[in-house]
Amino acid sequence: MTVADTILLNARIRTMDPARPVAEAIALAGTEILALGDGAEIRALAGPDTRIVDLAGRAVIPGLIDSHTHGLWGACRDLLEVFTGLGSSHEELFAAIEARLPQLAPGQWLIAGPWQAHRRAELGARPAELLDQIAPATPVAIKDVTQHSLWLNSAALRAAGITAATRDVPGGEIERDAEGNPTGILRENAVALVADQVAPPASEAARAVRHMVKVFNSHGITAFKEPMAELKDMQTYAQADRDGVLTLHLGTHLSRQSPFGPALTPLEDLIAWRETYGTGHIHAGFAKLFLDGVAPSHTAAFVEPYLGADPETHEPEAMLIFPPERLAEEVIALDAAGFTVKMHAVGDRAVQAALDAIEAARAANGDSGLRHEAAHCSFIRSVDIARFAELGAVAEISPKIYFPNPVTAGQRAVLGTERTDRCHPIGDLLKAGAEVVYGSDWPAAAPDANPWVGLAGMISRRDPLGRYPGTLGADQAITLDQALALFTVNGARALRLEDRIGRLAPGFSADLVVLERPLEELTPEQIAAIVPVATLFEGQVVFGALP
Repeated sequence: MTVADTILLNARIRTMDPARPVAEAIALAGTEILALGDGAEIRALAGPDTRIVDLAGRAVIPGLIDSHTHGLWGACRDLLEVFTGLGSSHEELFAAIEARLPQLAPGQWLIAGPWQAHRRAELGARPAELLDQIAPATPVAIKDVTQHSLWLNSAALRAAGITAATRDVPGGEIERDAEGNPTGILRENAVALVADQVAPPASEAARAVRHMVKVFNSHGITAFKEPMAELKDMQTYAQADRDGVLTLHLGTHLSRQSPFGPALTPLEDLIAWRETYGTGHIHAGFAKLFLDGVAPSHTAAFVEPYLGADPETHEPEAMLIFPPERLAEEVIALDAAGFTVKMHAVGDRAVQAALDAIEAARAANGDSGLRHEAAHCSFIRSVDIARFAELGAVAEISPKIYFPNPVTAGQRAVLGTERTDRCHPIGDLLKAGAEVVYGSDWPAAAPDANPWVGLAGMISRRDPLGRYPGTLGADQAITLDQALALFTVNGARALRLEDRIGRLAPGFSADLVVLERPLEELTPEQIAAIVPVATLFEGQVVFGALP
Protein backbone atom coordinates (compact mmCIF):
# COMPACT_ATOMS: atom_id res chain seq x y z
CA MET A 1 0.00 0.00 0.00
CA THR A 2 1.24 3.47 -0.87
CA VAL A 3 1.58 5.65 2.20
CA ALA A 4 0.52 9.30 2.07
CA ASP A 5 3.03 12.07 2.59
CA THR A 6 0.33 14.55 3.57
CA ILE A 7 -3.30 14.10 4.61
CA LEU A 8 -5.80 16.94 4.87
CA LEU A 9 -8.78 16.13 7.11
CA ASN A 10 -12.04 17.86 8.02
CA ALA A 11 -12.08 19.81 4.77
CA ARG A 12 -14.88 20.88 2.47
CA ILE A 13 -13.41 19.76 -0.83
CA ARG A 14 -14.90 20.73 -4.19
CA THR A 15 -13.14 18.35 -6.59
CA MET A 16 -14.57 19.38 -10.02
CA ASP A 17 -14.57 15.61 -10.66
CA PRO A 18 -18.03 14.30 -11.60
CA ALA A 19 -17.11 10.86 -10.25
CA ARG A 20 -16.78 12.35 -6.74
CA PRO A 21 -17.88 16.01 -6.62
CA VAL A 22 -17.17 16.49 -2.92
CA ALA A 23 -15.01 14.92 -0.23
CA GLU A 24 -13.94 15.63 3.33
CA ALA A 25 -10.35 14.38 3.21
CA ILE A 26 -7.54 14.09 0.69
CA ALA A 27 -4.24 12.18 0.71
CA LEU A 28 -1.16 13.32 -1.22
CA ALA A 29 1.82 11.17 -2.14
CA GLY A 30 4.81 12.61 -3.96
CA THR A 31 3.56 15.00 -6.62
CA GLU A 32 0.14 13.37 -6.98
CA ILE A 33 -3.19 12.92 -5.29
CA LEU A 34 -3.36 9.47 -3.72
CA ALA A 35 -7.01 9.34 -2.67
CA LEU A 36 -10.07 11.30 -1.61
CA GLY A 37 -12.88 10.24 0.68
CA ASP A 38 -14.13 10.44 4.24
CA GLY A 39 -11.83 10.98 7.17
CA ALA A 40 -11.61 7.37 8.30
CA GLU A 41 -10.69 5.86 4.93
CA ILE A 42 -8.12 8.55 4.17
CA ARG A 43 -6.58 8.43 7.64
CA ALA A 44 -5.95 4.72 7.02
CA LEU A 45 -3.38 5.73 4.37
CA ALA A 46 -1.14 7.38 6.97
CA GLY A 47 2.28 6.06 7.91
CA PRO A 48 4.63 7.02 10.73
CA ASP A 49 6.00 10.02 8.83
CA THR A 50 2.75 11.24 7.29
CA ARG A 51 1.87 14.85 8.01
CA ILE A 52 -1.79 15.02 9.06
CA VAL A 53 -3.44 18.44 8.91
CA ASP A 54 -6.86 19.23 10.37
CA LEU A 55 -8.35 21.94 8.15
CA ALA A 56 -11.22 22.52 10.60
CA GLY A 57 -13.85 23.03 7.92
CA ARG A 58 -11.76 25.08 5.52
CA ALA A 59 -12.41 24.70 1.80
CA VAL A 60 -10.22 23.05 -0.83
CA ILE A 61 -10.50 23.50 -4.60
CA PRO A 62 -8.22 22.63 -7.55
CA GLY A 63 -5.45 25.05 -8.43
CA LEU A 64 -6.68 27.81 -10.73
CA ILE A 65 -5.71 28.17 -14.40
CA ASP A 66 -5.28 31.48 -16.25
CA SER A 67 -5.53 30.73 -19.97
CA HIS A 68 -4.13 34.07 -21.18
CA THR A 69 -1.61 36.05 -19.16
CA HIS A 70 1.67 37.61 -20.24
CA GLY A 71 3.64 36.42 -17.24
CA LEU A 72 7.07 37.90 -17.91
CA TRP A 73 5.63 41.05 -19.40
CA GLY A 74 3.48 41.66 -16.32
CA ALA A 75 6.33 40.91 -13.95
CA CYS A 76 8.57 43.39 -15.73
CA ARG A 77 5.86 46.04 -15.45
CA ASP A 78 5.74 45.48 -11.69
CA LEU A 79 9.50 45.48 -11.26
CA LEU A 80 10.82 47.97 -13.80
CA GLU A 81 8.19 50.35 -15.13
CA VAL A 82 6.29 53.36 -13.84
CA PHE A 83 2.68 52.18 -13.55
CA THR A 84 0.07 54.45 -12.00
CA GLY A 85 -3.08 52.33 -12.41
CA LEU A 86 -5.62 51.98 -15.19
CA GLY A 87 -7.79 54.79 -13.86
CA SER A 88 -4.99 57.28 -13.19
CA SER A 89 -4.95 60.80 -14.62
CA HIS A 90 -2.27 62.27 -16.85
CA GLU A 91 -1.22 64.47 -13.94
CA GLU A 92 -0.64 61.44 -11.72
CA LEU A 93 1.31 59.75 -14.51
CA PHE A 94 3.50 62.82 -15.12
CA ALA A 95 4.24 63.18 -11.40
CA ALA A 96 5.33 59.53 -11.19
CA ILE A 97 7.56 59.93 -14.25
CA GLU A 98 9.21 63.02 -12.79
CA ALA A 99 9.88 61.16 -9.55
CA ARG A 100 11.57 58.29 -11.39
CA LEU A 101 13.77 60.38 -13.73
CA PRO A 102 16.59 61.04 -11.20
CA GLN A 103 17.02 57.28 -10.73
CA LEU A 104 17.92 56.59 -14.37
CA ALA A 105 21.35 56.31 -15.93
CA PRO A 106 22.16 58.67 -18.83
CA GLY A 107 20.48 57.47 -22.01
CA GLN A 108 18.35 54.90 -20.18
CA TRP A 109 14.75 54.73 -21.38
CA LEU A 110 11.89 55.28 -18.96
CA ILE A 111 8.91 53.03 -19.64
CA ALA A 112 5.60 54.06 -18.10
CA GLY A 113 1.85 53.74 -18.35
CA PRO A 114 -0.93 53.86 -18.91
CA TRP A 115 -2.55 56.47 -21.11
CA GLN A 116 -6.04 56.21 -22.58
CA ALA A 117 -6.12 55.96 -26.38
CA HIS A 118 -9.69 57.25 -26.55
CA ARG A 119 -8.49 60.49 -24.89
CA ARG A 120 -5.99 61.18 -27.65
CA ALA A 121 -7.52 64.61 -28.43
CA GLU A 122 -6.56 65.87 -24.96
CA LEU A 123 -2.86 65.45 -25.77
CA GLY A 124 -2.76 68.19 -28.38
CA ALA A 125 -1.40 68.22 -31.91
CA ARG A 126 2.05 66.94 -30.85
CA PRO A 127 1.86 64.71 -27.74
CA ALA A 128 5.66 64.35 -27.75
CA GLU A 129 6.02 68.00 -26.79
CA LEU A 130 3.70 67.55 -23.80
CA LEU A 131 6.11 64.92 -22.46
CA ASP A 132 9.11 67.08 -23.32
CA GLN A 133 8.02 69.54 -20.63
CA ILE A 134 8.80 66.99 -17.90
CA ALA A 135 11.47 64.90 -19.65
CA PRO A 136 13.35 66.95 -22.26
CA ALA A 137 16.43 64.72 -22.40
CA THR A 138 15.44 61.23 -21.19
CA PRO A 139 13.73 58.92 -23.71
CA VAL A 140 10.21 58.19 -22.42
CA ALA A 141 7.73 55.64 -23.80
CA ILE A 142 4.24 55.41 -22.30
CA LYS A 143 2.09 52.36 -23.02
CA ASP A 144 -1.64 52.80 -23.47
CA VAL A 145 -4.12 50.77 -21.40
CA THR A 146 -4.33 48.02 -24.03
CA GLN A 147 -0.57 47.94 -24.70
CA HIS A 148 -1.27 48.35 -28.42
CA SER A 149 -0.06 51.98 -28.68
CA LEU A 150 2.92 53.98 -27.42
CA TRP A 151 3.32 57.66 -26.64
CA LEU A 152 6.94 58.85 -27.03
CA ASN A 153 8.66 62.09 -26.21
CA SER A 154 11.04 63.83 -28.61
CA ALA A 155 14.13 62.28 -27.01
CA ALA A 156 12.68 58.81 -27.62
CA LEU A 157 11.84 59.66 -31.24
CA ARG A 158 15.42 60.85 -31.75
CA ALA A 159 16.94 57.84 -30.03
CA ALA A 160 14.88 55.49 -32.21
CA GLY A 161 15.65 57.43 -35.38
CA ILE A 162 11.97 58.08 -36.13
CA THR A 163 11.65 61.10 -38.40
CA ALA A 164 9.45 62.39 -41.17
CA ALA A 165 11.46 60.19 -43.55
CA THR A 166 10.71 56.98 -41.60
CA ARG A 167 8.52 54.68 -43.63
CA ASP A 168 5.21 53.48 -42.27
CA VAL A 169 5.15 49.94 -40.89
CA PRO A 170 2.64 47.55 -42.49
CA GLY A 171 -0.18 46.98 -40.05
CA GLY A 172 0.83 49.97 -37.93
CA GLU A 173 0.72 53.74 -37.83
CA ILE A 174 3.28 56.40 -37.14
CA GLU A 175 0.96 59.28 -36.33
CA ARG A 176 2.08 62.42 -38.19
CA ASP A 177 1.16 66.08 -38.16
CA ALA A 178 0.18 68.15 -41.21
CA GLU A 179 3.84 68.48 -42.23
CA GLY A 180 4.43 64.73 -41.98
CA ASN A 181 6.47 64.87 -38.77
CA PRO A 182 5.89 62.16 -36.14
CA THR A 183 3.72 63.40 -33.28
CA GLY A 184 4.95 60.83 -30.77
CA ILE A 185 2.12 58.29 -31.12
CA LEU A 186 2.83 54.80 -32.48
CA ARG A 187 0.02 52.31 -33.02
CA GLU A 188 -0.04 48.53 -33.49
CA ASN A 189 2.88 47.25 -35.62
CA ALA A 190 4.61 50.64 -35.57
CA VAL A 191 5.50 49.82 -31.96
CA ALA A 192 8.10 47.47 -33.46
CA LEU A 193 10.23 50.54 -34.25
CA VAL A 194 11.12 50.77 -30.55
CA ALA A 195 10.63 47.15 -29.54
CA ASP A 196 14.27 46.69 -28.50
CA GLN A 197 14.30 49.88 -26.44
CA VAL A 198 11.13 49.11 -24.47
CA ALA A 199 11.88 45.42 -23.96
CA PRO A 200 13.17 44.51 -20.48
CA PRO A 201 16.90 43.83 -20.31
CA ALA A 202 17.94 40.19 -20.43
CA SER A 203 19.67 40.64 -17.08
CA GLU A 204 16.25 41.04 -15.44
CA ALA A 205 14.75 37.86 -16.89
CA ALA A 206 15.48 35.57 -13.93
CA ARG A 207 14.20 38.13 -11.41
CA ALA A 208 11.06 38.66 -13.49
CA VAL A 209 10.14 34.98 -13.68
CA ARG A 210 10.61 34.56 -9.93
CA HIS A 211 8.34 37.53 -9.30
CA MET A 212 5.77 36.15 -11.74
CA VAL A 213 5.70 32.75 -10.04
CA LYS A 214 5.34 34.35 -6.61
CA VAL A 215 2.42 36.50 -7.80
CA PHE A 216 0.58 33.63 -9.49
CA ASN A 217 1.01 31.18 -6.62
CA SER A 218 -0.14 33.83 -4.14
CA HIS A 219 -3.46 34.01 -6.01
CA GLY A 220 -3.93 30.23 -6.11
CA ILE A 221 -2.82 29.94 -9.76
CA THR A 222 -0.98 26.70 -10.49
CA ALA A 223 -1.12 26.73 -14.31
CA PHE A 224 -1.27 29.33 -17.04
CA LYS A 225 -0.89 29.94 -20.74
CA GLU A 226 1.66 32.45 -22.01
CA PRO A 227 -0.14 33.81 -25.09
CA MET A 228 2.79 35.35 -26.96
CA ALA A 229 6.10 33.57 -26.44
CA GLU A 230 9.24 34.39 -28.40
CA LEU A 231 12.54 32.53 -28.31
CA LYS A 232 13.95 34.62 -25.45
CA ASP A 233 10.83 33.93 -23.38
CA MET A 234 11.14 30.19 -23.98
CA GLN A 235 14.76 30.29 -22.90
CA THR A 236 13.85 32.19 -19.72
CA TYR A 237 11.03 29.81 -18.80
CA ALA A 238 13.14 26.75 -19.55
CA GLN A 239 15.97 27.97 -17.32
CA ALA A 240 13.51 28.70 -14.52
CA ASP A 241 12.13 25.17 -14.80
CA ARG A 242 15.62 23.67 -14.71
CA ASP A 243 16.34 25.76 -11.60
CA GLY A 244 13.21 24.46 -9.88
CA VAL A 245 11.65 27.91 -9.80
CA LEU A 246 8.68 27.28 -12.11
CA THR A 247 6.04 25.99 -9.70
CA LEU A 248 3.43 26.24 -12.44
CA HIS A 249 2.26 24.16 -15.39
CA LEU A 250 2.91 26.39 -18.39
CA GLY A 251 1.54 26.29 -21.92
CA THR A 252 3.34 28.59 -24.36
CA HIS A 253 1.69 29.94 -27.50
CA LEU A 254 4.70 30.46 -29.76
CA SER A 255 4.55 33.72 -31.71
CA ARG A 256 4.00 33.10 -35.41
CA GLN A 257 4.07 36.86 -35.86
CA SER A 258 6.82 38.93 -34.33
CA PRO A 259 4.90 40.94 -31.74
CA PHE A 260 3.88 44.30 -33.20
CA GLY A 261 5.75 43.65 -36.41
CA PRO A 262 4.89 42.36 -39.87
CA ALA A 263 7.45 39.55 -40.01
CA LEU A 264 6.41 35.90 -39.63
CA THR A 265 8.50 33.44 -37.65
CA PRO A 266 9.17 30.42 -39.89
CA LEU A 267 7.03 27.43 -39.00
CA GLU A 268 10.21 25.35 -38.84
CA ASP A 269 11.45 27.58 -36.02
CA LEU A 270 8.25 27.08 -34.04
CA ILE A 271 8.59 23.33 -34.42
CA ALA A 272 12.21 23.51 -33.25
CA TRP A 273 11.24 25.62 -30.21
CA ARG A 274 8.52 23.13 -29.36
CA GLU A 275 10.94 20.22 -29.46
CA THR A 276 13.74 22.03 -27.61
CA TYR A 277 11.80 23.76 -24.84
CA GLY A 278 8.59 21.74 -24.46
CA THR A 279 9.82 19.66 -21.55
CA GLY A 280 9.23 19.42 -17.80
CA HIS A 281 6.50 21.83 -16.77
CA ILE A 282 6.53 23.58 -20.15
CA HIS A 283 4.08 22.53 -22.86
CA ALA A 284 4.90 24.21 -26.15
CA GLY A 285 2.40 22.76 -28.61
CA PHE A 286 0.61 26.08 -29.09
CA ALA A 287 0.90 29.01 -31.53
CA LYS A 288 -0.35 32.62 -31.66
CA LEU A 289 -1.78 34.80 -34.43
CA PHE A 290 -3.09 38.37 -34.33
CA LEU A 291 -6.20 39.07 -36.41
CA ASP A 292 -6.96 42.65 -35.39
CA GLY A 293 -6.16 45.30 -32.79
CA VAL A 294 -8.24 46.93 -30.07
CA ALA A 295 -11.35 49.09 -30.03
CA PRO A 296 -10.09 52.29 -28.31
CA SER A 297 -7.53 52.87 -31.08
CA HIS A 298 -10.05 51.97 -33.83
CA THR A 299 -7.98 48.95 -34.89
CA ALA A 300 -10.36 46.14 -33.87
CA ALA A 301 -12.28 44.78 -36.87
CA PHE A 302 -16.05 45.26 -36.59
CA VAL A 303 -18.82 44.51 -39.04
CA GLU A 304 -20.51 47.78 -38.08
CA PRO A 305 -18.62 51.09 -38.15
CA TYR A 306 -17.21 52.82 -35.10
CA LEU A 307 -19.33 55.45 -33.39
CA GLY A 308 -19.36 58.61 -35.48
CA ALA A 309 -17.56 57.00 -38.44
CA ASP A 310 -18.88 57.27 -41.97
CA PRO A 311 -20.67 53.99 -42.87
CA GLU A 312 -19.82 54.58 -46.53
CA THR A 313 -16.09 54.39 -45.90
CA HIS A 314 -16.14 51.63 -43.26
CA GLU A 315 -14.12 48.62 -44.46
CA PRO A 316 -14.06 45.73 -41.97
CA GLU A 317 -11.85 43.62 -44.25
CA ALA A 318 -9.17 46.32 -44.27
CA MET A 319 -8.94 46.06 -40.47
CA LEU A 320 -8.04 42.36 -40.57
CA ILE A 321 -4.30 41.78 -40.26
CA PHE A 322 -4.59 38.66 -42.45
CA PRO A 323 -6.88 38.52 -45.47
CA PRO A 324 -9.35 35.66 -44.83
CA GLU A 325 -7.79 33.36 -47.44
CA ARG A 326 -4.31 33.91 -46.03
CA LEU A 327 -5.53 33.33 -42.48
CA ALA A 328 -7.12 30.04 -43.53
CA GLU A 329 -3.79 28.92 -44.98
CA GLU A 330 -2.03 29.78 -41.72
CA VAL A 331 -4.45 27.89 -39.49
CA ILE A 332 -4.50 24.89 -41.84
CA ALA A 333 -0.69 24.72 -41.75
CA LEU A 334 -0.43 25.15 -37.97
CA ASP A 335 -3.19 22.60 -37.38
CA ALA A 336 -1.43 20.10 -39.64
CA ALA A 337 1.81 20.70 -37.70
CA GLY A 338 0.08 19.88 -34.41
CA PHE A 339 -0.21 23.38 -32.94
CA THR A 340 -3.27 24.62 -31.08
CA VAL A 341 -3.78 28.13 -32.44
CA LYS A 342 -4.82 31.09 -30.30
CA MET A 343 -6.06 34.00 -32.44
CA HIS A 344 -6.30 37.51 -31.01
CA ALA A 345 -9.78 38.60 -32.08
CA VAL A 346 -11.49 41.56 -30.40
CA GLY A 347 -13.97 42.82 -33.00
CA ASP A 348 -16.86 40.69 -34.24
CA ARG A 349 -15.46 40.57 -37.78
CA ALA A 350 -12.18 39.20 -36.41
CA VAL A 351 -14.01 36.54 -34.37
CA GLN A 352 -15.94 35.55 -37.50
CA ALA A 353 -12.65 35.31 -39.42
CA ALA A 354 -11.14 33.11 -36.69
CA LEU A 355 -14.07 30.71 -36.86
CA ASP A 356 -13.95 30.67 -40.65
CA ALA A 357 -10.25 29.73 -40.51
CA ILE A 358 -10.92 26.92 -38.03
CA GLU A 359 -13.68 25.65 -40.30
CA ALA A 360 -11.24 25.70 -43.23
CA ALA A 361 -8.72 23.68 -41.18
CA ARG A 362 -11.36 21.10 -40.33
CA ALA A 363 -12.27 20.80 -44.01
CA ALA A 364 -8.66 20.50 -45.13
CA ASN A 365 -7.20 18.32 -42.38
CA GLY A 366 -10.20 16.58 -40.85
CA ASP A 367 -10.79 16.88 -37.12
CA SER A 368 -7.29 16.95 -35.68
CA GLY A 369 -8.63 17.03 -32.13
CA LEU A 370 -6.89 20.36 -31.61
CA ARG A 371 -9.24 22.88 -30.03
CA HIS A 372 -8.23 26.21 -31.49
CA GLU A 373 -9.04 29.40 -29.61
CA ALA A 374 -10.43 32.85 -30.35
CA ALA A 375 -8.66 35.02 -27.78
CA HIS A 376 -10.57 37.80 -26.00
CA CYS A 377 -13.83 37.23 -27.94
CA SER A 378 -14.92 40.64 -26.73
CA PHE A 379 -17.65 41.04 -29.33
CA ILE A 380 -19.34 38.17 -31.18
CA ARG A 381 -22.14 38.28 -33.73
CA SER A 382 -25.15 36.35 -32.49
CA VAL A 383 -25.03 34.11 -35.57
CA ASP A 384 -21.46 33.07 -34.71
CA ILE A 385 -22.06 31.99 -31.11
CA ALA A 386 -23.31 28.51 -32.03
CA ARG A 387 -20.32 27.94 -34.31
CA PHE A 388 -17.92 27.53 -31.37
CA ALA A 389 -19.54 24.27 -30.31
CA GLU A 390 -20.06 23.15 -33.89
CA LEU A 391 -16.34 23.57 -34.68
CA GLY A 392 -14.94 22.42 -31.34
CA ALA A 393 -13.43 25.89 -30.90
CA VAL A 394 -12.70 27.56 -27.57
CA ALA A 395 -13.94 31.02 -26.61
CA GLU A 396 -11.29 32.59 -24.41
CA ILE A 397 -12.90 35.41 -22.44
CA SER A 398 -10.27 37.98 -21.68
CA PRO A 399 -9.39 40.49 -20.30
CA LYS A 400 -11.31 41.44 -17.14
CA ILE A 401 -13.73 43.85 -18.80
CA TYR A 402 -17.01 42.01 -18.32
CA PHE A 403 -17.84 44.48 -15.58
CA PRO A 404 -17.49 48.30 -15.39
CA ASN A 405 -13.85 49.38 -15.04
CA PRO A 406 -11.47 52.07 -16.38
CA VAL A 407 -11.56 50.56 -19.88
CA THR A 408 -15.36 50.79 -20.13
CA ALA A 409 -15.36 54.52 -20.84
CA GLY A 410 -12.98 53.98 -23.76
CA GLN A 411 -15.18 51.23 -25.17
CA ARG A 412 -18.32 53.36 -24.93
CA ALA A 413 -16.58 56.36 -26.47
CA VAL A 414 -15.85 54.48 -29.70
CA LEU A 415 -18.59 51.81 -29.78
CA GLY A 416 -21.56 53.37 -27.98
CA THR A 417 -23.37 52.10 -24.90
CA GLU A 418 -25.53 49.46 -26.57
CA ARG A 419 -22.67 47.66 -28.31
CA THR A 420 -20.39 47.94 -25.28
CA ASP A 421 -23.07 46.23 -23.19
CA ARG A 422 -22.83 43.27 -25.55
CA CYS A 423 -19.20 42.74 -24.53
CA HIS A 424 -18.25 39.17 -23.61
CA PRO A 425 -21.50 37.21 -24.04
CA ILE A 426 -20.39 34.43 -21.68
CA GLY A 427 -23.90 33.33 -20.78
CA ASP A 428 -24.97 32.95 -24.41
CA LEU A 429 -21.81 31.02 -25.26
CA LEU A 430 -22.40 28.52 -22.46
CA LYS A 431 -26.07 28.13 -23.37
CA ALA A 432 -24.95 27.28 -26.92
CA GLY A 433 -22.61 24.56 -25.63
CA ALA A 434 -19.38 26.44 -26.28
CA GLU A 435 -16.34 25.71 -24.17
CA VAL A 436 -15.16 28.91 -22.52
CA VAL A 437 -11.91 29.62 -20.65
CA TYR A 438 -10.73 32.55 -18.55
CA GLY A 439 -7.76 34.80 -19.19
CA SER A 440 -6.73 37.90 -17.26
CA ASP A 441 -4.54 39.26 -20.11
CA TRP A 442 -2.36 40.80 -17.39
CA PRO A 443 -0.86 43.37 -17.83
CA ALA A 444 -2.83 44.44 -20.94
CA ALA A 445 -6.02 46.23 -19.81
CA ALA A 446 -5.76 44.41 -16.48
CA PRO A 447 -4.35 46.00 -13.33
CA ASP A 448 -3.27 42.66 -11.90
CA ALA A 449 -3.43 38.90 -12.37
CA ASN A 450 -5.93 38.34 -9.53
CA PRO A 451 -8.31 35.59 -10.70
CA TRP A 452 -10.79 36.07 -7.85
CA VAL A 453 -11.82 39.49 -9.11
CA GLY A 454 -12.35 37.96 -12.54
CA LEU A 455 -14.44 35.11 -11.14
CA ALA A 456 -16.56 37.51 -9.07
CA GLY A 457 -17.08 39.75 -12.10
CA MET A 458 -18.33 36.84 -14.20
CA ILE A 459 -21.07 35.93 -11.74
CA SER A 460 -22.19 39.51 -11.06
CA ARG A 461 -21.18 41.59 -14.12
CA ARG A 462 -20.44 44.43 -11.70
CA ASP A 463 -17.20 45.71 -10.22
CA PRO A 464 -16.80 43.54 -7.11
CA LEU A 465 -14.30 46.02 -5.67
CA GLY A 466 -16.89 48.80 -5.75
CA ARG A 467 -14.81 51.29 -7.72
CA TYR A 468 -17.11 51.67 -10.74
CA PRO A 469 -20.92 51.67 -10.45
CA GLY A 470 -23.48 49.80 -12.51
CA THR A 471 -23.31 46.59 -14.50
CA LEU A 472 -22.10 45.61 -17.96
CA GLY A 473 -24.20 43.08 -19.86
CA ALA A 474 -26.00 41.94 -16.72
CA ASP A 475 -27.98 39.35 -18.69
CA GLN A 476 -24.72 37.49 -19.36
CA ALA A 477 -23.97 36.74 -15.70
CA ILE A 478 -23.22 33.07 -15.01
CA THR A 479 -23.36 30.85 -11.93
CA LEU A 480 -20.48 30.10 -9.59
CA ASP A 481 -20.37 26.48 -10.78
CA GLN A 482 -20.17 27.61 -14.41
CA ALA A 483 -17.50 30.19 -13.66
CA LEU A 484 -15.30 27.86 -11.60
CA ALA A 485 -15.22 25.38 -14.49
CA LEU A 486 -13.60 28.05 -16.68
CA PHE A 487 -10.73 28.33 -14.18
CA THR A 488 -10.24 24.58 -13.70
CA VAL A 489 -11.49 21.77 -15.95
CA ASN A 490 -11.92 23.97 -19.04
CA GLY A 491 -8.51 25.57 -18.56
CA ALA A 492 -6.94 22.13 -18.21
CA ARG A 493 -8.50 20.99 -21.49
CA ALA A 494 -7.19 24.13 -23.21
CA LEU A 495 -3.71 23.21 -21.95
CA ARG A 496 -4.22 19.65 -23.23
CA LEU A 497 -3.60 18.49 -19.64
CA GLU A 498 -7.13 17.41 -18.73
CA ASP A 499 -5.83 14.02 -17.60
CA ARG A 500 -3.39 15.67 -15.20
CA ILE A 501 -4.76 18.94 -13.76
CA GLY A 502 -8.01 20.86 -13.31
CA ARG A 503 -9.62 18.30 -10.98
CA LEU A 504 -8.87 16.72 -7.64
CA ALA A 505 -8.82 13.00 -8.37
CA PRO A 506 -6.48 10.04 -7.72
CA GLY A 507 -3.43 10.19 -9.98
CA PHE A 508 -3.84 13.89 -10.76
CA SER A 509 -1.19 16.46 -9.91
CA ALA A 510 -1.51 17.56 -6.29
CA ASP A 511 -2.29 21.19 -7.18
CA LEU A 512 -4.82 22.69 -4.82
CA VAL A 513 -5.90 25.83 -3.02
CA VAL A 514 -6.99 26.03 0.61
CA LEU A 515 -9.55 28.75 1.41
CA GLU A 516 -10.96 29.93 4.72
CA ARG A 517 -14.55 29.40 3.56
CA PRO A 518 -16.28 27.61 0.67
CA LEU A 519 -16.94 29.80 -2.34
CA GLU A 520 -20.66 29.07 -2.31
CA GLU A 521 -20.96 30.84 1.06
CA LEU A 522 -19.40 34.06 -0.24
CA THR A 523 -20.79 37.11 -2.00
CA PRO A 524 -19.06 38.31 -5.20
CA GLU A 525 -17.43 41.05 -3.14
CA GLN A 526 -16.07 38.49 -0.67
CA ILE A 527 -14.82 36.27 -3.49
CA ALA A 528 -12.94 39.23 -5.01
CA ALA A 529 -11.17 39.79 -1.66
CA ILE A 530 -9.93 36.19 -1.29
CA VAL A 531 -6.35 35.54 -0.27
CA PRO A 532 -5.71 31.78 -0.16
CA VAL A 533 -4.70 30.17 3.11
CA ALA A 534 -2.27 28.04 1.11
CA THR A 535 -1.47 27.05 -2.46
CA LEU A 536 0.03 23.62 -3.15
CA PHE A 537 1.79 22.67 -6.38
CA GLU A 538 2.65 19.02 -6.91
CA GLY A 539 2.10 18.40 -3.22
CA GLN A 540 4.36 21.19 -1.95
CA VAL A 541 3.20 24.41 -0.29
CA VAL A 542 4.24 27.25 -2.60
CA PHE A 543 2.26 30.02 -0.92
CA GLY A 544 0.95 30.55 2.60
CA ALA A 545 0.96 27.70 5.09
CA LEU A 546 -1.20 24.78 6.09
CA PRO A 547 -2.78 25.31 9.52
